[in-house]
Amino acid sequence: MQIYMNGEMVPEQEARVSVFDHGLLYGDGVFEGIRAYNGRVFLLREHVDRLYDSARAIALEIPMTREAMREAVLETCRANGIRDGYIRLVVTRGCGTLGLNPYNCEDPQVIIIAAAIQLYPKELYETGLKIVTVGTARNHVEAINPRIKSLNYLNNVLAKIEAINAGVMECLMLNPQGYVAEASGDNVFAVRDGVLATPPTWCGALEGITRGKVMEMARETGYPVEERVMTRYDLYTADEVFLTGTAAELISVVEIDRRRIGTGEPGPVTGELLERFQRVIADSGDPI
Repeated sequence: MQIYMNGEMVPEQEARVSVFDHGLLYGDGVFEGIRAYNGRVFLLREHVDRLYDSARAIALEIPMTREAMREAVLETCRANGIRDGYIRLVVTRGCGTLGLNPYNCEDPQVIIIAAAIQLYPKELYETGLKIVTVGTARNHVEAINPRIKSLNYLNNVLAKIEAINAGVMECLMLNPQGYVAEASGDNVFAVRDGVLATPPTWCGALEGITRGKVMEMARETGYPVEERVMTRYDLYTADEVFLTGTAAELISVVEIDRRRIGTGEPGPVTGELLERFQRVIADSGDPI
C-alpha cells in the first residue's frame, strides 16, 4: 500500500510520524472518511470542505489548498489501484513539545490512506441492527463540538466499548441533557407516519455528509424531513429507525434497548432510500 505523506507517496512500512506529533500526544488534529465507488470518489468536495471547517474550528492551518487536497485524494486512489474503497484523510498539528501549546507546532502532517472497509457484515443490511443506549454521553457542544471531526475520538471509543460489552455492534448516544444525539459512528433517523426526523447538530450530532445526502434524497422522493430534538421515546415508538454514515452507508435498526422497532424488520422507507442511495453512488463522484 502507498500512503500519501506531505506530498509524497511512501510504502506503508515507511509511513511515520514523530512521537512528538501532537496528533499522537493529544489527539490534536482532524480527519475525514470518504468512499470510492466504481472508480469515483463520492462527495469528495463536501468531505474536503468539512475537513477544512474542522481545521478552522481548532485553529489548525492546513498547508495546502482544497483543490490540491482533492487531487491528492485521487492521486492516492490511483497509486493503490482503488476503484471501490475507503479513503482516510488525516491532518495532525505536527511535531511539538510535550506541553499543550499548539503554537509550538509548525509542521502539520497531511496523511491520506486508501484501502478497503466494511463497517457491518453484509447480512445485517438485510436483517437490521440491534443497538443499546450507552451511559457515555456525547460531548457537550462547548467542550469538544461534535461537528468537529477531531483525532480526539475517545468519546466515541468509550461508547463503542460499552456497545461491544453489551453484545451489540452499535449504540445510541444521548447528549448531556438526555436527548438523542447519534450513534458512536453514525447519524440516526426515525420514521413515523412517513415523516423522517433526525437530531439537529446542536444536540450533539455530527453534520454527516451521508446524513445530508439522505435528507436531500428523502425530500426529492416526497418524504418530509425534520431536524428536531428527540428522546428515546421517539425512537422506541417509531415505525422505522436507521443509521447513516460514510462507512455504514444506510442501515436499519430493528431493536433498541430490547424494544422492537416497528415490525422488527427493516422497513419500506429505509429500503426505498437505501435503493436510491445505491443508485446515486453507482455513477456519482469525482473520477479517479
